[in-house]
Amino acid sequence: MATIKDIANKLGVSISTVSKGLNGASDISPQLRQTVLDTAVEMGYITKKMKKEENKKLCVFIENMDFDSSNQFGYDLVLGFRQAAFRDNWDVTVLPITPAFQQQEKYDTFMLKKGYSGAFLLGFTLSDAWMSQLTNTNIPTVLLDNFISKNPSVAYIGTDSFEGIDDAIDHLVNLKHTRIAFLNGSLHSMITERRQQAFYSSMNAHQLTVDDALIANGCYAADSAKDFLPAFLQHGATAVICGSDLIAYGVIRECEKLSVRVPDDLSVIGFDDLPLSAHMNPPLTTIKQDRIELGKCGYMALHSLMNQVPVSRTLLRPHFIVRNSTAFPKK
Repeated sequence: MATIKDIANKLGVSISTVSKGLNGASDISPQLRQTVLDTAVEMGYITKKMKKEENKKLCVFIENMDFDSSNQFGYDLVLGFRQAAFRDNWDVTVLPITPAFQQQEKYDTFMLKKGYSGAFLLGFTLSDAWMSQLTNTNIPTVLLDNFISKNPSVAYIGTDSFEGIDDAIDHLVNLKHTRIAFLNGSLHSMITERRQQAFYSSMNAHQLTVDDALIANGCYAADSAKDFLPAFLQHGATAVICGSDLIAYGVIRECEKLSVRVPDDLSVIGFDDLPLSAHMNPPLTTIKQDRIELGKCGYMALHSLMNQVPVSRTLLRPHFIVRNSTAFPKK
C-alpha cells in the first residue's frame, strides 16, 4: 500500500505538501491539491478516515473489459471513477465478474451482503442476468453504454456515438470517399446497436449509399478484422470505420498481410483513442473517448442517484483526431 512519502517522491514535493493536499489545507493551490488527490488514488493510497468509515463503500463491477494497465480501455474509466469518489471519502472495490457469477448471485442480494451503497457497471451485455434484475432494483447503479428505462435508481453514461461517427464520415467525405465500410463490435450490445444506427444515419445524411456487403459485426478485438476485410476490399471499399481502436489495429495488421497500403489503398478510422493508437504504423485516425472524464462522470451520476436526484442519460462529446491512417482514395 502506498504511503504519503511514496506520493511525495512521485510528485517531487514535500511530505507536508502531500499531507496538506490530502487533508484539504487552504495554503496550497487547488490545482496542486487535486494533483495530490489524483496521484494518491492512482497509487492505491487509503486515508485513515476512509479505513474507519467502513460503511462508505462503492463497487465497480467489470465484465468483458481489460483494465489492469494504462494501455487498456478500462484502466482510465476505473481511475477516473476512483479519483472522483476519493474526494468524498468513498472506499471503492473493483470486482471483475463473469456471467456464471451473475447466475449464482442476485445483484441486490450481493450488494446488501457486501454493504455497497452503489455501483458502476462496465462491459456488461444486454443478455447478462444482472441487466434484467436492474429493471426493479432500488440500489443506485450507473451503467456504461447500457440503459435501463423507467427506473429512477439506474443511470446511463457514455460518449455520443452519433456525433463521433458523423465526424468520421464528414472527414471521409471531404477526402472524396464514397465506398465506406463499417466493421462493428459484437451483437447483443447496446453500444454496438447505437454505433450501427449512427453509421446508417450519417451515411443517409451525407446522401451516401449503404452497401450491406460493407457492413459487418465481429467482436471488439483485433482478430475480428481477418474475417471481414477481404470481402470489404473485394466489394470496393476505400475506407473502413471501426467500432473500436482494437478492431482498427486488426484491420491495419491484415492490410499488411494482404499488401494493402494504409492509407493509400484503404483509409482506416478507429473509435476510442487508446494510448497505442498514436504509435501505430501509421498513427490511427480515431474518435476519442475521454475515459478519465467518463469515469468521473460515472461517479457524479452515482452521487446524484444516492442523493435522490434521478438522473437518466449523460453523454460526453467525442473528439475526432486526424492522424495518418486516412487519405484521399486512389483514382
